[in-house]
Amino acid sequence: MSYTVLARKLRPDRFSALVGQDHVVRALIHGLDHDRLHHAYLFTGTRGVGKTTIARILAKSLNCEKGVSSDPCGECSRCREVAENRFVDLIEVDAASRTGVDDTRELLENAQYMPTAGRYKVYLIDEVHMLSKHAFNALLKTLEEPPEHVKFLLATTDPKKVPVTVLSRCLQFQLKNLAWDAISTYLTKVLADEGIASDEQALELIARAARGSMRDALSLTDQAIAYGQGSVSGPDVATMLGAVGRDEVGALMAALSSGEASQVLPLVSELAGRSADFEEVLGGLIEAFHRLAVQLSLGEAVESDFSAEQVQLNYQIGVMGLRDLQVVPDPRLGFEMTLLRMLAFAPAPIASASSPAQPTTSTKKGATGFGATSPSAASAGAKAESSRPNRLAAATPSAQPMPQPAIDKPAPVVKSLGQKVAEQQPWFNLASELSLSGVARMLVNHCWCLNPEVIGTQDGNELRLMLDVAHDMLLSDQQVQTVERAVQAQLARTIQVTMTTGTAQASTPAERNAQLAAAKQSEAEQSLKSDSTVQSLVAEFDARVEKVTPIDEAFPHLPNV
Repeated sequence: MSYTVLARKLRPDRFSALVGQDHVVRALIHGLDHDRLHHAYLFTGTRGVGKTTIARILAKSLNCEKGVSSDPCGECSRCREVAENRFVDLIEVDAASRTGVDDTRELLENAQYMPTAGRYKVYLIDEVHMLSKHAFNALLKTLEEPPEHVKFLLATTDPKKVPVTVLSRCLQFQLKNLAWDAISTYLTKVLADEGIASDEQALELIARAARGSMRDALSLTDQAIAYGQGSVSGPDVATMLGAVGRDEVGALMAALSSGEASQVLPLVSELAGRSADFEEVLGGLIEAFHRLAVQLSLGEAVESDFSAEQVQLNYQIGVMGLRDLQVVPDPRLGFEMTLLRMLAFAPAPIASASSPAQPTTSTKKGATGFGATSPSAASAGAKAESSRPNRLAAATPSAQPMPQPAIDKPAPVVKSLGQKVAEQQPWFNLASELSLSGVARMLVNHCWCLNPEVIGTQDGNELRLMLDVAHDMLLSDQQVQTVERAVQAQLARTIQVTMTTGTAQASTPAERNAQLAAAKQSEAEQSLKSDSTVQSLVAEFDARVEKVTPIDEAFPHLPNV
């Protein structure tokens, strides 16, 4: 006798045997038991989740000799004929091969005639979304008002391609992708019934590789039985699928936590030698980071050197790398670059308080990563810095200054807010006149001037600005050079602009503009409150003032009088 594959041998013949589609089964059982039958059903879902199987069980339930029931006997001639796919009143059509309007018209010509042997004439149309537009139009009228003895069972993997006019005439059931643990549990029972040895790791790999499809899981199980010569083991299934288990993912996690590429790349070479599916490997790594993130969020004890921030970063890098695998010339290259990216962007370890402080460079230009700079790169950077003026001063000194002898200094003069604003007025005027836009304009608006006295005179060849530290992300050499060119053009002389960052010492143009705007707004509101005409209108018509806009904002081109 010829061998029957598991996917056909174990095809459910009643609703109780279905796995993972309880929400659909419950609705159908109640409808059958209470005689609330619709004339058209549409089953949607990915491949191998039970669309056609449910349709055939429903056809059997409708035509069982013992009556319409959610539990057909399976023994009468009609049930046996449906199971063997030879029941004359079950017309099963593959819409992918019969897409034309003539095929649909021919199919529906006999719908008006009574069933030959059964209670209902059932039309089961698989992959219904493949029908042409004209074929759908030919189906519509019969689908909306079919004879009482006709039932339509439609199945599709792509309901978005089905016209809404058809969808509105059907009861729609969305079948879910099966959870991998549900598939694994079912496979355990199947292999136990078949007398085939298996282990948990193998069944988990098969269930995950099936991606929610029970038919795919059973087909992979058949392949695994043949590959393992009658048994299903984890190493055999991993080799067959090119997948990796938790041990390999754990080794990759440990290598990444070390921060050394010399420990990561040999593992990649080993996976390549086993012809591993790098998309599956990266998916397993992403799942591992997800589990670790959940454990850290819940405060559970974990054996990992990754911080919560690093776990989140590596998860995001892995997700982006998974997308890149679709476009890179070789999946191994994309996988290696993803792991190297995780190493390159790993936060640098924080030095302990007892360790000597190392000199660091704080600059907005030339930063290449979070790691330390090599000696050759540092020397090259020093030469480049010596060949051009330094436009960006460090916000904090890199080393402590030498102790100086105590000198009596005069007490600092505390300036009032009005004095500070008056001193900054030349800078406010200059900033408003500069021909700038975009980031350069934002940069200028958040600076205050350390030597505003050079603006109104010809003395001094340097304009020193300080940027509020809250906006230091705007600072770059390119933007400083743009500001310098605008200042030179406005002052009509050569002057160098340097910028540092620090905490607020005076008002910036942005703050000054906000203060002036608030003052204008307050003045305008007060003017309306004291206007007798406005007050009389409010009183007479029971009105209210919704919004007040100063005249120079509402009419910017109005001439001053």
